[in-house]
Amino acid sequence: MDDSTNEAPAPEVPVRMATKGLGWSGRESADELDGAAAPNLKPAARKPSPPPMGPGMVRPEVERFGEADADSVFDLAGINDPLTEIADDFVVDAGKLFSDTRIFDVLDALDRELVALDVVKRRVREVASLLLIDRLRRTLNLESEQPTLHMSFTGNPGTGKTTVAMKMGQILWKLGFVRKGHLVVASRDDLVGQYVGHTAPKTREVLKRAMGGVLFIDEAYNMYRLDNERDYGQETVEMLLQVMENERQDLVVVMAGYKDKMERFFGDVPGISSRIAHHLDFPDYSLDELMAIARLMLATQRYRFGQDAEKAFREYMELRKSQPNFANGRSVRNALERLRMRQAIRLFDAANRGRKLTKGDLVTIEAEDILQSRVFEGGVFDN
Repeated sequence: MDDSTNEAPAPEVPVRMATKGLGWSGRESADELDGAAAPNLKPAARKPSPPPMGPGMVRPEVERFGEADADSVFDLAGINDPLTEIADDFVVDAGKLFSDTRIFDVLDALDRELVALDVVKRRVREVASLLLIDRLRRTLNLESEQPTLHMSFTGNPGTGKTTVAMKMGQILWKLGFVRKGHLVVASRDDLVGQYVGHTAPKTREVLKRAMGGVLFIDEAYNMYRLDNERDYGQETVEMLLQVMENERQDLVVVMAGYKDKMERFFGDVPGISSRIAHHLDFPDYSLDELMAIARLMLATQRYRFGQDAEKAFREYMELRKSQPNFANGRSVRNALERLRMRQAIRLFDAANRGRKLTKGDLVTIEAEDILQSRVFEGGVFDN
């Protein structure tokens, strides 16, 4: 639920770098195609290098999706049209691909770590399915257009947008679509300068850090202010449009913000909207879902609600939801942090009076820790 992460490190596991065909680097043999007899295979000819990215942006010396030697792992010798010349009953080993990528580990983690958001989770699975099948197709030289995976996430604060973006980066990395799968979070302040000549270096630096992963632009509509002709955000938008088109093999851009403001932003800058293929809306959580989030967060931190505490917290959340600046899962997290503080003060005072503390004391949030909140005293926001 945490929308405050700035940059998640890439998974530290051995990686066999992927080629453009979403396969591996050419060390596999024909026997790996599920034991079926395969044509003689030979490496494909090298393609010309893509154009430079501009001053200060250097491509890493790493083979990656979109910069590979071939459109698939191997060139199927003697076959001009795999669609007609490879038999329809030729077997491809989908099970091995699922096992090698361990893609379901990420999808299962998404189910465990995010409460509700069923529509969002289903859309993420659809994208994963597209990439998995595309990878299988390319092992047989079945050409298809490079999928565009830039996304728009709309919804109120604390609805899980950053968490889903992070999981998407892991999915793309496991499938060989990007080199690292890390997440870089940026806002207007990170991208747009305050004077002439300041914007391009700032934007370029953020793009360099995000290459190989996912760039998450929070409140993306703040990048460009149409009503201000002297706004430097236009330069950022122009650079971003170019990279979203030319570097989509190694960078996925996710733009996030309030739904009405994002729609207005896309209307003001139509070039952005045309480059985004997936629009996901993150709804607010219901009271029951907020309680499920609270229980999950407490369990993760090795706490639990005591007798009557869960009822008290439900009452707290019901009141808090009706107040300004409510931020869904983020507000739940902040409330639990305050509960831990009140519990710690209560136990400290008890121990100072000579009471023996138990393990049960250390892990239990009591109703009195919750009822001290100012939210119960006239509905004042509990900072």
